[in-house]
Amino acid sequence: MDHSRRSILASGAGLLAAGSLAGCLDNIGEASGSDGVDSGYGAFFTLYNWGQHVAGDTAEFENAVPVGDMGHGWEPEGDLVRDIAETDAFVYFDHPEFSWAQDIAEQLEADYDHSTVIDGLEGLELLDWDDDHDDHDDDHDDDHDDHNFDTDPHAWLDPVLAAEIVDNIAAGLSDADPDNADTYEENAEGYKTRLEEVHSQFQDVFENVEGATIVIAGHDSYSYIEERYNVEIHTPVGASPNEEPSANDIADTIDVVNENGIDTILYDYFESPNLANTIVENSDATTVEAISPVEGTTEEWTDNGWGWIEQMEEINLPAFEQALGSQ
Repeated sequence: MDHSRRSILASGAGLLAAGSLAGCLDNIGEASGSDGVDSGYGAFFTLYNWGQHVAGDTAEFENAVPVGDMGHGWEPEGDLVRDIAETDAFVYFDHPEFSWAQDIAEQLEADYDHSTVIDGLEGLELLDWDDDHDDHDDDHDDDHDDHNFDTDPHAWLDPVLAAEIVDNIAAGLSDADPDNADTYEENAEGYKTRLEEVHSQFQDVFENVEGATIVIAGHDSYSYIEERYNVEIHTPVGASPNEEPSANDIADTIDVVNENGIDTILYDYFESPNLANTIVENSDATTVEAISPVEGTTEEWTDNGWGWIEQMEEINLPAFEQALGSQ
């Protein structure tokens, strides 16, 4: 990957918890009173899924974000803090795009040392955002100067960087539960083998289409795929899932579609397909296809037992194949 386009994630303890957050934790005792790790939470679907794979039968992990929602741009209900504080581990990203998780992590570290806090991004080099994050107000930025609002946290979509995050989870659980360190390491190594297989499949899809252009009618989540596999991914929407594209953004995207002979427009499974359909209706493209940011899950995928691996293999790989015309 091109290191000139990256910056290292600023370290820090997380955003200061609001007074209401602290109030939610009043009168919570020790999680279980026992040593080791018996239970934990992941801050969103992928971290829950990876936490469970690393823990195996040793601990039971839960997803902090409800089925059907994504962790990015989401805000928790008050009782979630209490639930997490009653477990032994919390896996999160120390990044302002997940500020709610930073708040919870700081409160756990300050007041509830029975619950181990694990930053999945620790030590990772993150890509710079390609746009200005004007959705963060100045007062908020001034209060949290030690956090980097300029990096892209979507590293979990890169199978290679995913292995580093899994290593961080294993290291955190091992520190908290040394008696089971060998189990965590063994589970992590086994899962990383599967991540390597996904990486190999992505390489096969992208190997003969270097520099090809893909249009995704959704927020800008796929820069790590773009960087890792040397393709151009155009999105008319910025980094925020709540951002609305302008008429000029849509017109520019239609030009990209027509100039590159693109037939399939991808859209985020957890967002509306309306934008993708609008682009198809006004361009030479003819079809739309869903793609997943692997940031959430659905009832159907849960019933099928799908995790990160299955979403990448069953949804994203075929979608990229169709978008590239390389089926």
